[in-house]
Amino acid sequence: MQGLMMNRPLRVNDIITFAAEVHGDSEVVSVTVEGGMHRSTYRDIEKRTRQLGHVLTKLGISQGDRVATLAWNGYRHLELYYGIAGIGAVCHTINPRLSSEQMIYIVNHAEDKVIFVDLTFVPILAALKDLLPKDLIYVAMTDRKHMPDTDIVNLLCYEDLMEAETTDFDWPEFDENTACGLCYTSGTTGNPKGALYSHRSTVLHAMMGVISLQTCLRPGKRILPVVPLFHVNAWGLPYAAPLSGASLIFPGAALDGPSLHKLMEDERVFSAWGVPTVWMGLLSEIKAKGGKPSSFNEVIIGGSAAPRPMIEAFENMGVSVAHAWGMTEMSPIGTVGVLNLEQENLPLSERIDLKAKQGRRVFGVDLKVVDEDGNRMPHDGVAQGELYVRGNAVVSAYFKNEEASKTSIDADGWFGTGDVAKIEPNGMLTITDRAKDLIKSGGEWISSIDVENMAMAHESVANCAVIAIPDPKWDERPLLIVVPAQGADRDAISILESLSKSLAKWQLPDAVIFVDELPLTATGKVSKLTLRQRHNDGTLSA
Repeated sequence: MQGLMMNRPLRVNDIITFAAEVHGDSEVVSVTVEGGMHRSTYRDIEKRTRQLGHVLTKLGISQGDRVATLAWNGYRHLELYYGIAGIGAVCHTINPRLSSEQMIYIVNHAEDKVIFVDLTFVPILAALKDLLPKDLIYVAMTDRKHMPDTDIVNLLCYEDLMEAETTDFDWPEFDENTACGLCYTSGTTGNPKGALYSHRSTVLHAMMGVISLQTCLRPGKRILPVVPLFHVNAWGLPYAAPLSGASLIFPGAALDGPSLHKLMEDERVFSAWGVPTVWMGLLSEIKAKGGKPSSFNEVIIGGSAAPRPMIEAFENMGVSVAHAWGMTEMSPIGTVGVLNLEQENLPLSERIDLKAKQGRRVFGVDLKVVDEDGNRMPHDGVAQGELYVRGNAVVSAYFKNEEASKTSIDADGWFGTGDVAKIEPNGMLTITDRAKDLIKSGGEWISSIDVENMAMAHESVANCAVIAIPDPKWDERPLLIVVPAQGADRDAISILESLSKSLAKWQLPDAVIFVDELPLTATGKVSKLTLRQRHNDGTLSA
């Protein structure tokens, strides 16, 4: 027997319609590429998405067509999220930090029909246009006054197109399983792989976020998404924030510490979301200024685990830290490190111990850990193995990539993350390493993450990475690569002596080398692939 309830499709555009009606005055503030600030509301955004409906239809876009964006975090990019999805098309966000080869691959693989581009990135497309689809339509996300001088023929002007249209567009009806978004992985191995999100999965993911992060996702709170809209839907914030009534403060291209500090102070930002590398710059500026932005009370950290000293620095200044773990293939949030009331009353050191973990699963995501033979392991906080996930916002396959799909999904339909993890009886997840980043030395496993976390506790270390290098006797040995703190001595002996207090002799890195900066992936993580390539012959030079 089935229930006697109405069955209405879950669709992305209904979120912005709801926000306009219920949270219409909540702000969307943007640092613009042209210079200056732009202020609007969810009510304004909703009207402009309907204008976009007309624009896209007249450009020949229909249901299922892929429409690309190459843009910073700003109000026009937010409009495109809803306008493209609203007509049943697919919003394909492109990461500008990808290599030229990767960008050419994904635009052609996605078969994009139109690409909307911020002024910053017009030169990138101009250089690649001969290798992109011949009938690709280019639209510059600006007004007539700021149109660039470029050799892209027939480059259209966003605001010209918008001004010609009315706000009376009626969204078409379609199934909730219709695709609405497409994001490619950063392609650390082989070509990037596409995660194709549906309206249903995206709406459910937004709801999961609102349920799990209630301190910031609520009316009146002001959130700074440093995590980019051009990758994995800015962790779902463009949907969760309007749904909850929280305001969005978009930083545009200004992601350095001083710019972020000023923006957060001027706009009374309560919560900021981004990867650890961004927060290093903000912490430096806080130290230089002698204090944090006055309304800043929460930071959500994802992409990679935050070093314990970073967590301690924020917590000691009254900024609550929460990890959010996930992947592009998970829309992306899978766990959040929000403490319960009992845990919040623990001593600071114990709270930080908990916050250094990845948190508990959000509703709608299931987790399991398996051994090398695929056997499920207990959630006892001790057993470690590869982490698998499933849920309503987790991919069941990659977009037009049957081979990668077969190797990523197990026989029971779970997605293999490639992370090595353990899960405690209370559900707390700890990522111990990436499977490919574990170091096997003389038959013993060494966790690169453990060594990195210990090294980050040393006062002379600003950032670091541990990789395996070939060794004729032990097969692999750990190498520690350090970015020294400003003004610190490059003292390898001191760092190794500090590590020796917590690590066995065989776990200690064979050497420490110093660099001015670590290579980053397109998503802001440290690129261990690049580091391994530099040292794949066992050399110890920077």
